[in-house]
Amino acid sequence: GRRMAKMVRLGQRAGARHGGPHAMAPRPRRGPFSGRNHHFQPYSQGGTRTKTTPVMCAVMGESEQKELKRGIATFYDESSTLWEEIWGEHMHHGYYDETAKLTIEGHRQAQVEMIDKVLEWAGVSLESLRPEQARVVDVGCGVGGSTRHIVSKFGMSYGCGITLSPYQARRAGEITSQDAGIPPESVVEFKVEDALNQPFEDDSFDLVWSLESGEHMPDKERFVKELARVCKPGGRIILVTWCHRVLEEGETDLSAYERVLLNLINRAYFLPRWVSVQDYVELCEAEGLRGVRTDDWSARVAPFWTAVLKTAATWRGLRGLLRSGAKTARGAAVMPLMRL
Repeated sequence: GRRMAKMVRLGQRAGARHGGPHAMAPRPRRGPFSGRNHHFQPYSQGGTRTKTTPVMCAVMGESEQKELKRGIATFYDESSTLWEEIWGEHMHHGYYDETAKLTIEGHRQAQVEMIDKVLEWAGVSLESLRPEQARVVDVGCGVGGSTRHIVSKFGMSYGCGITLSPYQARRAGEITSQDAGIPPESVVEFKVEDALNQPFEDDSFDLVWSLESGEHMPDKERFVKELARVCKPGGRIILVTWCHRVLEEGETDLSAYERVLLNLINRAYFLPRWVSVQDYVELCEAEGLRGVRTDDWSARVAPFWTAVLKTAATWRGLRGLLRSGAKTARGAAVMPLMRL
Protein backbone atom coordinates (compact mmCIF):
# COMPACT_ATOMS: atom_id res chain seq x y z
CA GLY A 1 0.00 0.00 0.00
CA ARG A 2 2.89 2.41 0.64
CA ARG A 3 4.55 1.69 -2.69
CA MET A 4 1.54 1.47 -4.95
CA ALA A 5 -1.66 3.16 -3.92
CA LYS A 6 -4.98 2.84 -5.69
CA MET A 7 -6.27 6.39 -5.54
CA VAL A 8 -9.76 7.65 -6.14
CA ARG A 9 -10.20 11.34 -6.76
CA LEU A 10 -12.93 13.83 -7.44
CA GLY A 11 -12.59 17.28 -8.92
CA GLN A 12 -15.33 19.74 -9.74
CA ARG A 13 -15.16 22.54 -12.28
CA ALA A 14 -15.62 25.99 -10.84
CA GLY A 15 -19.01 27.56 -11.41
CA ALA A 16 -21.03 24.72 -9.91
CA ARG A 17 -24.74 24.88 -10.61
CA HIS A 18 -25.80 22.06 -8.32
CA GLY A 19 -25.23 20.98 -4.76
CA GLY A 20 -24.51 17.55 -3.37
CA PRO A 21 -22.27 16.20 -0.65
CA HIS A 22 -19.05 17.18 -2.43
CA ALA A 23 -20.12 20.37 -4.21
CA MET A 24 -18.99 23.77 -2.99
CA ALA A 25 -20.70 27.14 -3.19
CA PRO A 26 -20.98 28.49 -6.74
CA ARG A 27 -18.10 30.61 -8.01
CA PRO A 28 -17.20 32.13 -11.36
CA ARG A 29 -15.93 29.57 -13.83
CA ARG A 30 -12.39 30.97 -13.72
CA GLY A 31 -12.55 31.95 -10.07
CA PRO A 32 -10.19 30.91 -7.29
CA PHE A 33 -9.60 27.35 -6.26
CA SER A 34 -10.41 26.30 -2.74
CA GLY A 35 -9.98 22.94 -1.11
CA ARG A 36 -12.36 21.35 1.34
CA ASN A 37 -10.29 18.65 2.98
CA HIS A 38 -7.13 18.30 5.01
CA HIS A 39 -4.79 18.02 2.04
CA PHE A 40 -4.65 21.71 1.23
CA GLN A 41 -6.07 25.13 2.01
CA PRO A 42 -7.41 27.87 -0.29
CA TYR A 43 -4.52 29.62 -1.99
CA SER A 44 -6.29 32.59 -3.56
CA GLN A 45 -8.84 35.06 -2.25
CA GLY A 46 -9.17 37.26 -5.30
CA GLY A 47 -11.38 37.00 -8.35
CA THR A 48 -8.72 35.42 -10.53
CA ARG A 49 -6.63 32.34 -10.07
CA THR A 50 -3.14 32.88 -8.67
CA LYS A 51 -0.11 31.15 -10.09
CA THR A 52 1.11 28.10 -8.18
CA THR A 53 4.48 26.39 -8.06
CA PRO A 54 4.62 23.96 -11.00
CA VAL A 55 4.46 20.25 -10.20
CA MET A 56 7.64 18.40 -11.10
CA CYS A 57 6.33 15.49 -13.20
CA ALA A 58 8.74 13.86 -15.63
CA VAL A 59 7.53 14.27 -19.22
CA MET A 60 8.74 12.13 -22.11
CA GLY A 61 9.91 13.61 -25.37
CA GLU A 62 7.58 13.55 -28.35
CA SER A 63 9.21 10.53 -30.00
CA GLU A 64 9.20 8.61 -26.72
CA GLN A 65 5.53 9.41 -26.21
CA LYS A 66 4.65 8.15 -29.68
CA GLU A 67 6.53 4.92 -29.06
CA LEU A 68 4.82 4.45 -25.70
CA LYS A 69 1.36 5.05 -27.20
CA ARG A 70 2.04 2.53 -29.97
CA GLY A 71 3.05 0.02 -27.31
CA ILE A 72 -0.10 0.68 -25.28
CA ALA A 73 -2.34 0.25 -28.33
CA THR A 74 -0.64 -3.00 -29.36
CA PHE A 75 -0.67 -4.35 -25.80
CA TYR A 76 -4.44 -3.89 -25.51
CA ASP A 77 -5.10 -5.04 -29.07
CA GLU A 78 -3.38 -8.31 -28.18
CA SER A 79 -4.56 -8.83 -24.59
CA SER A 80 -8.17 -7.64 -24.53
CA THR A 81 -9.68 -10.81 -26.00
CA LEU A 82 -8.13 -13.00 -23.31
CA TRP A 83 -9.15 -10.59 -20.56
CA GLU A 84 -12.76 -10.50 -21.79
CA GLU A 85 -12.93 -14.29 -22.05
CA ILE A 86 -12.04 -14.67 -18.38
CA TRP A 87 -13.12 -11.45 -16.69
CA GLY A 88 -15.81 -10.04 -18.96
CA GLU A 89 -16.36 -6.50 -20.17
CA HIS A 90 -14.81 -4.61 -17.24
CA MET A 91 -11.05 -4.19 -17.57
CA HIS A 92 -10.20 -2.94 -14.08
CA HIS A 93 -9.94 -3.96 -10.43
CA GLY A 94 -12.86 -5.14 -8.38
CA TYR A 95 -14.01 -3.64 -5.07
CA TYR A 96 -14.11 -6.11 -2.17
CA ASP A 97 -15.87 -5.78 1.13
CA GLU A 98 -16.34 -8.46 3.77
CA THR A 99 -19.22 -10.10 1.86
CA ALA A 100 -17.46 -10.43 -1.52
CA LYS A 101 -17.33 -13.91 -3.02
CA LEU A 102 -13.95 -14.93 -4.41
CA THR A 103 -15.29 -16.83 -7.42
CA ILE A 104 -15.06 -15.81 -11.07
CA GLU A 105 -18.63 -14.53 -10.93
CA GLY A 106 -17.89 -12.89 -7.59
CA HIS A 107 -14.87 -11.11 -9.06
CA ARG A 108 -16.90 -9.93 -12.05
CA GLN A 109 -19.52 -8.56 -9.69
CA ALA A 110 -16.75 -6.85 -7.70
CA GLN A 111 -15.72 -5.02 -10.88
CA VAL A 112 -19.25 -3.66 -11.29
CA GLU A 113 -19.27 -2.83 -7.59
CA MET A 114 -16.09 -0.83 -8.14
CA ILE A 115 -17.88 1.48 -10.57
CA ASP A 116 -20.88 1.91 -8.29
CA LYS A 117 -18.78 2.52 -5.17
CA VAL A 118 -16.71 5.16 -6.95
CA LEU A 119 -19.84 6.94 -8.19
CA GLU A 120 -21.34 6.80 -4.69
CA TRP A 121 -18.13 8.08 -3.11
CA ALA A 122 -18.02 10.95 -5.59
CA GLY A 123 -21.62 11.94 -4.92
CA VAL A 124 -22.85 11.22 -8.45
CA SER A 125 -26.55 10.45 -8.38
CA LEU A 126 -29.77 11.08 -10.27
CA GLU A 127 -30.28 14.12 -8.07
CA SER A 128 -26.89 15.58 -9.02
CA LEU A 129 -27.43 15.06 -12.77
CA ARG A 130 -30.03 15.96 -15.34
CA PRO A 131 -29.97 12.50 -16.91
CA GLU A 132 -32.01 13.35 -20.00
CA GLN A 133 -29.34 15.91 -20.94
CA ALA A 134 -26.27 14.53 -19.18
CA ARG A 135 -23.16 13.48 -21.11
CA VAL A 136 -20.27 11.30 -19.95
CA VAL A 137 -16.84 10.63 -21.45
CA ASP A 138 -14.90 7.52 -20.45
CA VAL A 139 -11.19 8.26 -20.91
CA GLY A 140 -9.38 4.97 -21.45
CA CYS A 141 -12.59 2.99 -21.93
CA GLY A 142 -11.35 -0.55 -22.58
CA VAL A 143 -14.21 -2.44 -24.23
CA GLY A 144 -16.73 0.05 -22.87
CA GLY A 145 -17.90 -1.59 -19.65
CA SER A 146 -17.93 1.59 -17.54
CA THR A 147 -19.41 3.69 -20.35
CA ARG A 148 -22.39 1.38 -20.80
CA HIS A 149 -22.90 0.90 -17.07
CA ILE A 150 -22.95 4.63 -16.28
CA VAL A 151 -25.21 5.52 -19.21
CA SER A 152 -27.64 2.73 -18.29
CA LYS A 153 -27.52 3.43 -14.55
CA PHE A 154 -28.47 7.09 -14.92
CA GLY A 155 -30.25 7.07 -18.28
CA MET A 156 -27.75 9.59 -19.66
CA SER A 157 -28.33 11.03 -23.10
CA TYR A 158 -24.80 10.46 -24.43
CA GLY A 159 -21.75 8.42 -23.58
CA CYS A 160 -18.45 8.29 -25.43
CA GLY A 161 -15.46 6.11 -24.68
CA ILE A 162 -11.99 6.79 -26.06
CA THR A 163 -9.04 4.41 -26.27
CA LEU A 164 -5.76 4.08 -28.14
CA SER A 165 -6.65 0.50 -29.10
CA PRO A 166 -8.53 0.00 -32.40
CA TYR A 167 -9.52 -3.48 -31.26
CA GLN A 168 -11.05 -2.17 -28.03
CA ALA A 169 -13.04 0.55 -29.81
CA ARG A 170 -14.38 -1.94 -32.35
CA ARG A 171 -15.22 -4.56 -29.71
CA ALA A 172 -16.86 -1.95 -27.46
CA GLY A 173 -19.17 -1.02 -30.34
CA GLU A 174 -20.06 -4.67 -30.95
CA ILE A 175 -20.98 -5.30 -27.32
CA THR A 176 -22.93 -2.04 -27.14
CA SER A 177 -25.02 -2.93 -30.20
CA GLN A 178 -26.24 -6.04 -28.36
CA ASP A 179 -26.80 -4.43 -24.95
CA ALA A 180 -30.53 -4.23 -24.30
CA GLY A 181 -29.96 -2.36 -21.03
CA ILE A 182 -28.98 0.90 -22.73
CA PRO A 183 -31.97 3.27 -23.00
CA PRO A 184 -33.16 3.48 -26.62
CA GLU A 185 -32.91 7.28 -26.60
CA SER A 186 -29.26 7.21 -25.43
CA VAL A 187 -26.34 7.47 -27.84
CA VAL A 188 -23.22 5.47 -26.93
CA GLU A 189 -20.15 5.42 -29.14
CA PHE A 190 -16.43 4.66 -29.02
CA LYS A 191 -13.47 6.29 -30.72
CA VAL A 192 -9.76 5.68 -31.19
CA GLU A 193 -8.42 8.89 -29.71
CA ASP A 194 -5.58 10.20 -27.55
CA ALA A 195 -6.51 11.24 -24.00
CA LEU A 196 -3.86 13.97 -24.21
CA ASN A 197 -5.45 15.48 -27.31
CA GLN A 198 -9.16 14.78 -27.05
CA PRO A 199 -11.39 15.61 -30.06
CA PHE A 200 -14.13 17.25 -28.02
CA GLU A 201 -15.09 20.90 -27.67
CA ASP A 202 -14.48 22.70 -24.39
CA ASP A 203 -17.17 22.18 -21.71
CA SER A 204 -18.62 19.07 -23.40
CA PHE A 205 -19.34 16.67 -20.53
CA ASP A 206 -21.16 16.65 -17.21
CA LEU A 207 -19.11 13.67 -16.02
CA VAL A 208 -15.49 12.99 -17.00
CA TRP A 209 -14.57 9.45 -15.97
CA SER A 210 -11.14 7.79 -16.02
CA LEU A 211 -10.85 4.39 -14.38
CA GLU A 212 -7.32 2.94 -14.42
CA SER A 213 -5.95 4.70 -17.46
CA GLY A 214 -4.14 7.68 -15.91
CA GLU A 215 -1.12 5.53 -15.12
CA HIS A 216 -0.50 5.18 -18.89
CA MET A 217 -0.34 8.94 -19.49
CA PRO A 218 3.18 10.17 -20.35
CA ASP A 219 2.30 13.80 -19.55
CA LYS A 220 0.22 14.02 -16.37
CA GLU A 221 -0.10 17.81 -16.55
CA ARG A 222 -1.48 17.63 -20.08
CA PHE A 223 -3.79 14.80 -19.01
CA VAL A 224 -5.34 16.81 -16.18
CA LYS A 225 -5.65 19.87 -18.43
CA GLU A 226 -7.62 17.84 -20.98
CA LEU A 227 -9.91 16.36 -18.33
CA ALA A 228 -10.63 19.87 -17.03
CA ARG A 229 -11.04 21.35 -20.52
CA VAL A 230 -13.77 18.95 -21.64
CA CYS A 231 -15.65 19.09 -18.33
CA LYS A 232 -18.60 21.47 -18.14
CA PRO A 233 -18.59 24.16 -15.43
CA GLY A 234 -20.12 22.48 -12.39
CA GLY A 235 -19.41 19.04 -13.83
CA ARG A 236 -17.37 16.35 -12.13
CA ILE A 237 -14.08 14.67 -12.90
CA ILE A 238 -13.45 11.25 -11.42
CA LEU A 239 -9.97 9.79 -11.77
CA VAL A 240 -9.10 6.36 -10.41
CA THR A 241 -5.45 5.61 -11.04
CA TRP A 242 -2.29 3.96 -9.77
CA CYS A 243 -0.01 6.21 -7.73
CA HIS A 244 3.19 5.72 -5.79
CA ARG A 245 3.36 6.79 -2.17
CA VAL A 246 3.73 10.44 -1.18
CA LEU A 247 7.38 11.20 -0.42
CA GLU A 248 8.32 11.85 3.19
CA GLU A 249 9.79 15.17 4.28
CA GLY A 250 13.40 15.34 3.12
CA GLU A 251 13.00 12.66 0.42
CA THR A 252 13.65 13.64 -3.19
CA ASP A 253 12.75 10.29 -4.78
CA LEU A 254 11.54 6.80 -4.03
CA SER A 255 14.01 4.27 -2.65
CA ALA A 256 16.22 2.31 -5.05
CA TYR A 257 14.16 -0.83 -4.35
CA GLU A 258 10.91 0.97 -5.13
CA ARG A 259 12.30 2.40 -8.36
CA VAL A 260 13.47 -1.03 -9.52
CA LEU A 261 10.08 -2.54 -8.68
CA LEU A 262 8.16 0.12 -10.58
CA ASN A 263 10.52 0.02 -13.56
CA LEU A 264 9.85 -3.71 -13.98
CA ILE A 265 6.11 -3.08 -13.91
CA ASN A 266 6.42 -0.11 -16.26
CA ARG A 267 8.24 -2.10 -18.94
CA ALA A 268 5.65 -4.87 -18.86
CA TYR A 269 2.54 -2.66 -18.89
CA PHE A 270 3.79 0.26 -21.02
CA LEU A 271 3.70 2.80 -18.21
CA PRO A 272 5.70 6.01 -17.89
CA ARG A 273 7.09 7.29 -14.60
CA TRP A 274 4.56 7.20 -11.76
CA VAL A 275 3.49 10.17 -9.65
CA SER A 276 1.98 10.51 -6.19
CA VAL A 277 -1.54 11.52 -5.33
CA GLN A 278 -0.17 14.82 -4.01
CA ASP A 279 1.23 15.55 -7.47
CA TYR A 280 -2.28 15.07 -8.87
CA VAL A 281 -3.74 17.32 -6.16
CA GLU A 282 -1.38 20.11 -7.17
CA LEU A 283 -2.14 19.62 -10.87
CA CYS A 284 -5.86 19.88 -10.09
CA GLU A 285 -5.25 23.02 -8.05
CA ALA A 286 -3.40 24.58 -10.96
CA GLU A 287 -6.42 23.94 -13.22
CA GLY A 288 -8.80 25.63 -10.78
CA LEU A 289 -10.69 22.46 -9.86
CA ARG A 290 -12.45 22.69 -6.55
CA GLY A 291 -13.79 20.25 -3.99
CA VAL A 292 -10.88 17.91 -4.77
CA ARG A 293 -10.95 14.79 -2.60
CA THR A 294 -8.65 11.80 -2.45
CA ASP A 295 -8.84 8.34 -0.98
CA ASP A 296 -6.73 5.19 -0.99
CA TRP A 297 -8.58 1.97 -1.84
CA SER A 298 -5.52 -0.28 -2.09
CA ALA A 299 -6.87 -2.67 0.54
CA ARG A 300 -10.27 -2.84 -1.15
CA VAL A 301 -8.85 -3.94 -4.50
CA ALA A 302 -6.00 -6.18 -3.30
CA PRO A 303 -7.84 -9.53 -3.70
CA PHE A 304 -8.17 -8.95 -7.42
CA TRP A 305 -4.49 -9.47 -8.27
CA THR A 306 -4.45 -12.79 -6.40
CA ALA A 307 -7.42 -13.92 -8.48
CA VAL A 308 -5.78 -12.79 -11.74
CA LEU A 309 -2.63 -14.72 -10.84
CA LYS A 310 -4.61 -17.86 -10.11
CA THR A 311 -6.45 -17.75 -13.43
CA ALA A 312 -3.20 -17.10 -15.33
CA ALA A 313 -1.81 -20.32 -13.86
CA THR A 314 -4.70 -22.45 -15.15
CA TRP A 315 -4.56 -24.39 -18.41
CA ARG A 316 -7.11 -21.98 -19.91
CA GLY A 317 -5.06 -19.00 -18.81
CA LEU A 318 -1.74 -20.39 -20.03
CA ARG A 319 -3.23 -21.31 -23.39
CA GLY A 320 -4.71 -17.83 -23.71
CA LEU A 321 -1.38 -16.18 -22.84
CA LEU A 322 0.43 -18.18 -25.53
CA ARG A 323 -2.23 -17.23 -28.05
CA SER A 324 -2.17 -13.54 -27.10
CA GLY A 325 1.50 -12.94 -27.78
CA ALA A 326 4.72 -11.87 -26.10
CA LYS A 327 3.50 -8.54 -24.70
CA THR A 328 0.60 -10.16 -22.84
CA ALA A 329 2.85 -12.93 -21.53
CA ARG A 330 5.34 -10.33 -20.29
CA GLY A 331 2.55 -8.56 -18.45
CA ALA A 332 1.52 -11.82 -16.80
CA ALA A 333 5.10 -12.50 -15.73
CA VAL A 334 5.26 -9.38 -13.54
CA MET A 335 1.81 -9.73 -11.99
CA PRO A 336 3.26 -11.11 -8.72
CA LEU A 337 5.00 -7.75 -8.25
CA MET A 338 1.60 -6.06 -7.99
CA ARG A 339 1.06 -7.81 -4.65
CA LEU A 340 4.30 -6.49 -3.08
